[in-house]
Amino acid sequence: MHPPARTDAGEILVTWPDFDVALHGPAFAARGLVPRLEPKRGTRTPEELRSLAADAVGAIVSTDPFDAEVLAATPSLRVIARVGVGVDSIDLEAATAHGVVVTVTPGANEATVADHTLTMMLAAVRRVVEHDAGVRGGGWDRTGALTPGQLSGSTVGLVGYGRIGRLVAERLHGFGVEVLAADPAVSAADGDVELLPLAELLARADVVSLHCPLLPQTRDLIGAAELAAMRPDAIVVNTSRGGLIDEEALADALEQGRLSAAALDVFAAEPPHGSRLLALPNVLLSPHVAGLSERSIQEMTRRATASVVDVIDGRQPRHVANPEVLERLGLQAAAAPADADGAHDA
Repeated sequence: MHPPARTDAGEILVTWPDFDVALHGPAFAARGLVPRLEPKRGTRTPEELRSLAADAVGAIVSTDPFDAEVLAATPSLRVIARVGVGVDSIDLEAATAHGVVVTVTPGANEATVADHTLTMMLAAVRRVVEHDAGVRGGGWDRTGALTPGQLSGSTVGLVGYGRIGRLVAERLHGFGVEVLAADPAVSAADGDVELLPLAELLARADVVSLHCPLLPQTRDLIGAAELAAMRPDAIVVNTSRGGLIDEEALADALEQGRLSAAALDVFAAEPPHGSRLLALPNVLLSPHVAGLSERSIQEMTRRATASVVDVIDGRQPRHVANPEVLERLGLQAAAAPADADGAHDA
């Protein structure tokens, strides 16, 4: 078990791209900590991560694969601060066993994700990417096969009705759409949202948008059978987690005309090199940026830095993904968590 506080010099592994050392570095320097910038901009293997994190006492991370073997090979590691909310790349049970606190940053980018979801949805419905390519290629196809659709007056199904799903619903109501939701964890939806079983939602929706975490029970939630249940003119949007969709089944449905289009910000493997989806003109793609904006990045990295500082100082941080570890470590709850500059939030 780690001691409750550590003030000797140590290394903080930072894999989040474009981490602002000038902004957040003073909080580390005051504690003799040195940030090591190793931005994750593509696929990273557990073997690579073991080497990078070998001497780290803390980590501010992207979607790096902190599996059981990585955690066993990083004996000094005390805290993993995930910039974002998804922890499917971190073995929480192993982290707890090794006395490593895992934190997340909920609420910092939910509005940004909702905005991006509407952007993807509108772009797919209006066939923006296809028309852009056509005009650049000398075409001017305004009707026929490339006639755009219309979001207003349509039916949109939200698979997952948590904080982000509800923000998407708020935005959709401004377009005069009928909003459906499917979420086994929700017993009642808002008055202007109809809560349905997933099968019924898939059959009725013109647009299906995913807003649920990647868990063993949600992996491949949208597979061949679910895609077959959707209308052939329907569109699927995913700004949540790539593993929610069976991508081979999705490519089959799109190629065979059993689905109109897809708009994807996330993929089972990121980047999705070699994916059949990359070659399809009716697939809109973005590089897992739904939750990113200048404001959201600044807030998420501020919170992640504060989490690392709290643990190093022997305090309980906010938003711990494996709370079972706290009693074991004897971390004390602070009156308010440390901010990036060592002060406390009000």
